[in-house]
Amino acid sequence: MASGGAAGGAGRRALHSARAEDVASASSFRDFEVLHLHLDLRAEFASRTLSGSAVLDLRCLVPAGAAELRLDSHPSLEVTAAALRRGPPGPGEPPGPEEPVGFHTRPFARYGCALCLSLPQPLPAGERFQVLLTYRVGDAGPAVCWLAPEQTAGKEKPFVYTQGQAVLNRSFFPCFDTPAVKCTYSALIQVPDGFTAVMSADTWERRGPHGFFFRMSHPIPSYLVALAIGDLASAEVGPRSRVWAEPCLVEAARQEYDGVIEEFLATGEKLFGPYVWGRYDVLFMPPSFPFGGMENPCLTFVTPCLLAGDRSLADVIIHEISHSWFGNLVTNANWSEFWLNEGFTMYAQRRISTCLLGAAYTCLEAATGRALLRQHMDVTGEEHPLNKLRVKIEPGVDPDDTYNETPYEKGFCFVSYLAHLVGDQDQFDRFLQAYVNEFKFQSILADDLLEFYLEYFPELKQRKVDSIPGFEFDRWLNTPGWPPYLPDLSPGDALMKPAEELAQLWAAPELDMLAIEAVAIGSWKTYQLVYFLDKVLQKSPLPPGNVKKLGEMYPKISGARNAELRLRWGQIVLQNDLQEDFGKVKDFLQSQGKQKYTLPLYRAMMGGSEAARALAKETFAATATQLHSNVVHYVQQLLAPEGS
Repeated sequence: MASGGAAGGAGRRALHSARAEDVASASSFRDFEVLHLHLDLRAEFASRTLSGSAVLDLRCLVPAGAAELRLDSHPSLEVTAAALRRGPPGPGEPPGPEEPVGFHTRPFARYGCALCLSLPQPLPAGERFQVLLTYRVGDAGPAVCWLAPEQTAGKEKPFVYTQGQAVLNRSFFPCFDTPAVKCTYSALIQVPDGFTAVMSADTWERRGPHGFFFRMSHPIPSYLVALAIGDLASAEVGPRSRVWAEPCLVEAARQEYDGVIEEFLATGEKLFGPYVWGRYDVLFMPPSFPFGGMENPCLTFVTPCLLAGDRSLADVIIHEISHSWFGNLVTNANWSEFWLNEGFTMYAQRRISTCLLGAAYTCLEAATGRALLRQHMDVTGEEHPLNKLRVKIEPGVDPDDTYNETPYEKGFCFVSYLAHLVGDQDQFDRFLQAYVNEFKFQSILADDLLEFYLEYFPELKQRKVDSIPGFEFDRWLNTPGWPPYLPDLSPGDALMKPAEELAQLWAAPELDMLAIEAVAIGSWKTYQLVYFLDKVLQKSPLPPGNVKKLGEMYPKISGARNAELRLRWGQIVLQNDLQEDFGKVKDFLQSQGKQKYTLPLYRAMMGGSEAARALAKETFAATATQLHSNVVHYVQQLLAPEGS
């Protein structure tokens, strides 16, 4: 199909997102352009504080001038002084005089407040100025996570890291905490003896015995500014990649990822255009890190659960790498449009995976994703308002509370539908490159994407593909429910059918060991084994003795180091009350604190036998000090539901 191939980048189009609201920000981000942020902070582990200053370089955009600047902040962040410096900061020039500025906070939502600065006299439109804020952050803020030594892998030194997405960084530094605007940043971080600081930045330099200087030379939204400080070591794993981890983990991380990341990056570049961020490093977080990964540019934060010892989970990082184009380079302008980040990233991840691992394996992985979406919609009901791609976030609602599978998997289905309309994979890959080039370093809405798509493919616009009955673009965005179009996953049948048949054999009252032994699972990769175990779990409890026999027959599963397999085996053990393997459940929960693994196992224990419920209480008592505070809260609710 011939395409209009609109050129990107040079003559910037007027964006729908330029007028978009962000109900999750208390700031006056439309009245000022933020050009640069500089942080100068000292970390104190004894008092669990970050203290120092933030300098925002701004330009006034209000035609009539502005008398007030509002920033997003948080009750845990204490500003002690504010000053204004007029004029642009010139290279090598001494900074201009500082004028003190009056300030106060105003309530906004339970996840933040507004910091209001009264400017000494109204600033005219176009004027450049800097705001200097002296402040400190204690350990009550949600963005800055302080870990005790027992929450780390080495158990010897404390650790601190930040998590910005979605609206948490307002408790790390005062800012325009919205994905609608982007700026460059720099930081000077002072740390105690024996600690190393790392950030989501393309420049990293030591400054004196305790200082680290960082610079991010590309504009990013506030939620992607990230910091970690701990006992850290690093190892090179590719021409533009290194792994960072605690010293006791760094060799395992090097072995798992040596030579792997570059292949993923190079494939992404072939498909979506240049990787603009310079380095792609990976920080393996302490075991209590509750997330799978966070795509902070130049430095992805990931769970140490990816260190399976046999590279069987190495490809999980493809998702975070894909964010380098979708999310970090082209960003949703508000959290209602989160599917633009995640739906495109799921599509990009599966394109890279298809190129490197084949269509069958990728379709199998996509089938597990579709099953998660089905599960989610069965629980909430298809018509739940969160099951739209464009979610209406009401004022006061924390965007994190709207998080679910829909933006990922329904988003993937919509991007797949756009590719299906084009009808040619190479053409659609070229469109994705043009899309990235057109909107790079900007924040957009679905309207911007879809307008560009129909310009790029004028014959589709002529055919009015945006209003095909049942598949209208408006229906995709604004109607809750199951995706109107599902991409064909039949290439995965070659891997799914044998797994389904084997699960069926293990569910039989009389085991047909000849048929079971004829299936060679030695060559099965992670997602095929996961698919098999999910089917076994669906059929559980199995007839007496079958699970014990299954564990003995497949030590690759029952004795796995791979976290995805350990989770499923633990669930099967609990559902079948195989008490001799309860120790494996406890060991897994003691080894990590990822929410996605921890909560399902506690749910299974509390839904199991009396011995399983006792195991839950015993395991929690032994591990609570290692877990993230959010995970502790969720587990406590499972152990003793409110009102029970």
